[in-house]
Amino acid sequence: MNTRRTSILGAALVASAVFAITPIAYAGTDAPDAGLTRFHHQRVEWKSCQHGTDDTEGRALDEAGVQCADIRVPLDYTRPRGRTITVAVARSKATDTARYAGPLIFNLGGPANPVLSTVPLARQGMGATGAKFDIIGMDIRFSGRSSPIDCGWPASWLPRSAGTDRESFNRMVALSKDLARRCGRTNADVLPFATTANAARDMDVIRAALGAPKLSFLGYSQGSYLGAQYIQQFPQQAGRIVLDSVIDPDRPGVTILSDRTVALRREVALRQWAQLAAQHDDQLHLGSTPERVLATVQRVYQAAARKPLHVGPYLVDDTVIPGVIVNLLIDDSEDNALELAATVRVFEQAADTGSAEPTEALATTLAGQLTGRNSVERSAATAVQCGDTTTTRDVETTWRDVEAARATAPLFGPLGSNITPCTFWPNPPQQHPIRIRNGVPALVVQAAGEVNAILEMGQAMHRDLSGSRMITLAGARDHGIYLFRGSNCVDLAVNAYLATGNLPTADLTCTE
Repeated sequence: MNTRRTSILGAALVASAVFAITPIAYAGTDAPDAGLTRFHHQRVEWKSCQHGTDDTEGRALDEAGVQCADIRVPLDYTRPRGRTITVAVARSKATDTARYAGPLIFNLGGPANPVLSTVPLARQGMGATGAKFDIIGMDIRFSGRSSPIDCGWPASWLPRSAGTDRESFNRMVALSKDLARRCGRTNADVLPFATTANAARDMDVIRAALGAPKLSFLGYSQGSYLGAQYIQQFPQQAGRIVLDSVIDPDRPGVTILSDRTVALRREVALRQWAQLAAQHDDQLHLGSTPERVLATVQRVYQAAARKPLHVGPYLVDDTVIPGVIVNLLIDDSEDNALELAATVRVFEQAADTGSAEPTEALATTLAGQLTGRNSVERSAATAVQCGDTTTTRDVETTWRDVEAARATAPLFGPLGSNITPCTFWPNPPQQHPIRIRNGVPALVVQAAGEVNAILEMGQAMHRDLSGSRMITLAGARDHGIYLFRGSNCVDLAVNAYLATGNLPTADLTCTE
């Protein structure tokens, strides 16, 4: 995990929405009247991770010495004696027992990215610092191996754009309505309980079941909000907390996608890439000036709006292209820049000749958006996004937002402000989000040039966590820094905090 970019973090920041009220009274107590005693004192049965002969991920975990368990938690924490569900966890035990620091749960965002298979990578990436911890991967409720939600989606809405005009937007309205209907038909009874606040409560059940007085946490992207929820609800149980590439805690859920500043930063990042592509026009052949490169992008975008492009077996229209591009602007690495150039060339060839074959990476991306390949992951992520917020249920209001965003960010404004299944969600959340305001010590890490979880979001989290310190990585665009960027300055500072529990004496700016 200490390479420049790995596949396990993923590209898209998925987050959002409304302001909230105070924590629910029962959170963070082991008292019998909370009804949680049987969960806190359940016996954890560690076992093989492999489920059947075809479970290659489970076999790999077993070979790495990782143990797995299913932790039982309430479906509804306001009715803890009612229906229960299971949350899957995997543990790599601490090897530095002389300096044992307890369990550390890590989360890769999504907000429902499965993480169990990545526990060995986390162990390897954290090195001597991680050796002090039992490293715990948790597939949050309804994701991965934790009794997953699958709405049977034939395609994905994220990252999809409202496109160039009302006709394209109407296609996204129809898709969003269909996806919401499918989730309601198969999972209506559990959708109200798919929230980050409940996932944080599950974390504390895991802590208690493990017999640990404190729980440390490392969370990326949307996982930063999970960590913030935990320390808000369970401040006395919070151990060493690292939040990387964080979202604004006052805007959890889906509506953060429409942040106008994010759209503008993405337009700037695209221009920066166009400058690089123009400097290497002899190799990339997209245009000899940044303006010509951007004109090429605009030309294929408009061509896809007139008629979907034939790219391998896929039909790529104007609702697809902006999201494909954004996924390749996630960092400023040469690999991503070259892959974006190759992707634009594929689109250009399809527009000019009628068809083109995708690169391997593009084929994977298109399969994720235009088929049911990622239905389980996208269903769970959307359930949490819709559960973490309330959003407008008026289509015309959303259309006006799209048009307003388009005026300042023509390519990426309609991407962020697009309609989502949450507009038509069958079972809206039953509880208000919990407002994040506390003085619990935590370390916030952010890249100054981020185009998904932008710097201002990290600064907002830092303000709301008044006991926190912030590390800013200047001159970088990465989404996911600690262990991923390869910044000695960041990694040393984070490792020092995790090793000792002592935050930096002041905020820190790293240059690399």
